[in-house]
Amino acid sequence: MLKRPKISVIGAGFVGSTCAHWAAAKELGDVVLIDINEGAAKGRSLDLFEASPVEGFDSRIQGGSDYALTKDSDVVIITAGLPRKPGMSRDDLLATNAKIVKECTQNVVKYSPDSTLIIVSNPLDAMCHVAYEVSGFPRERVLGMAGVLDGARFRSFIAEALDVSVEDVQAFVYGGHGDTMVPMPRYVTVGGVPLLQLLSKDKIDAIVQRTRQGGAEIVNLLKTGSAYYAPSASAVQMAEAIVRDKKRVLPCAVLLQGEYGQNGLFCGVLAKLGAKGLEQVMKLEMNPEEMAMFEKSAAAVKELVEAMKKIQY
Repeated sequence: MLKRPKISVIGAGFVGSTCAHWAAAKELGDVVLIDINEGAAKGRSLDLFEASPVEGFDSRIQGGSDYALTKDSDVVIITAGLPRKPGMSRDDLLATNAKIVKECTQNVVKYSPDSTLIIVSNPLDAMCHVAYEVSGFPRERVLGMAGVLDGARFRSFIAEALDVSVEDVQAFVYGGHGDTMVPMPRYVTVGGVPLLQLLSKDKIDAIVQRTRQGGAEIVNLLKTGSAYYAPSASAVQMAEAIVRDKKRVLPCAVLLQGEYGQNGLFCGVLAKLGAKGLEQVMKLEMNPEEMAMFEKSAAAVKELVEAMKKIQY
């Protein structure tokens, strides 16, 4: 009997529960939602399951606090963690979320030693290091969701500026998931036409800056929360590439091993995703300006990781 793929989502907050929604609606397989708040995980998974007859998707959806439910998962998306609150320092956030991601990863590995991990928890690049070190998984099976989200924002803003369909905009972002991220306008095409032929440098620069501030823009509008539709959709696109062995070329955080002059650091690059997880880091020619920005972004990630190493988690 053919086993259906299984996707487990750790953390039943807005991002996690919306991940479960996208995964079930796409019929990627059976979906499990785990949270320390058992009622939240059970309630949201039951609510989602009850939507399936209306929307016509056929996925078994379960929720709870017991990681035994996640047994033999193919992909596990980790969204658990606290957002930064007033009065918290960066180190406070690092310490808190590192402990949470460590515990989640330990439990996931216990029940799904062959799974591929997709990390969404912030600060994302540093949390990838936690999951990688705790899991003992090869780099192919520990990935960070950042580039797909940042690229989606970049593409959205370009489509808006040109009044064209988002489907016809191809764009990606390199580097860390933060203010030093590196949108790559030189490689952007709109229906195959280079962006540099369609918009002035000033307009492109403004879109690049808005992309870098994309998450903060939403936080400032919501006041009491952060983005969840686009982050969850981005994580599920990665999961889909893996469970369906699609060989998608997507920007995501991977552990670099000499690529682009970086070693032992999670950073956003173009990667081919398939059944084995990371199947190839794509080579990209960067000009001196792009390489300088990428190195600056990598240095910011390294600083975050070094700060985390000083914390007992």
